[in-house]
Amino acid sequence: MTTVTTRTVTYQADALTMVGHLALPAGSDRRPAVLIGPEGVGLSDVERRRAEALAELGYVALAFDLHGGRYLSDPEEMLARCMPLLADPDRMRDIGHAALDVLRAEPRADLDRVAAIGYGTGGAIALELGRDGVNLRAIGTVNGLTTGRPGEAAGIRCPVWAGVGSEDPILPPAQREAFTAELQAAGVDWRLTVYGGALHAFHHPSVDHTVRPGVGYHPRHAQRAWRDIVGLLAECLPVAD
Repeated sequence: MTTVTTRTVTYQADALTMVGHLALPAGSDRRPAVLIGPEGVGLSDVERRRAEALAELGYVALAFDLHGGRYLSDPEEMLARCMPLLADPDRMRDIGHAALDVLRAEPRADLDRVAAIGYGTGGAIALELGRDGVNLRAIGTVNGLTTGRPGEAAGIRCPVWAGVGSEDPILPPAQREAFTAELQAAGVDWRLTVYGGALHAFHHPSVDHTVRPGVGYHPRHAQRAWRDIVGLLAECLPVAD
């Protein structure tokens, strides 16, 4: 295990002061970089730990913010902010680009080797960066199988891996089919993994506040999804290029 350095980074996006979590691997050389987007509730220790885990593997990792340093534990408040955001690709792109600018400003980050992964709303933002033509090596999204504006998936120039629970009521089979049809029509190199018996946000450890119906933690599939993400990065963004 390598020594990881972390620091809080603040930046402006969506008319808010965002508070991200940057994790750096040991050493002083340039490394491939990964942007990590959180679920709709916002940045938490879950994503911070994931950034640190990727830094231990040798990546420069930034877990970005959605709500100006806030974690929205009230489901109604979360929906009131996230639903309009998910309906506005330009806002999602602005949030993603602001975080990406912070990551690219880090001297340790190799600007030619960047990937974006995300969960829920954060995964949708990762996809919008791809649709916007950002030069990414890979996109990974869990619970974020959103479709974009017609024709814009052609902007995605890297492999896309997506994970979803089979029993996710928020992303039912029709939504999965629309997502994969969009990517297929655009000629994207895509993969979809359906985790049997899993609900929405199955990757996220249980929380002590109220959650929406259809949300639930699945420890075994959470581990598998993480391994799938690490495998995507190892394939498309190896630490030793």
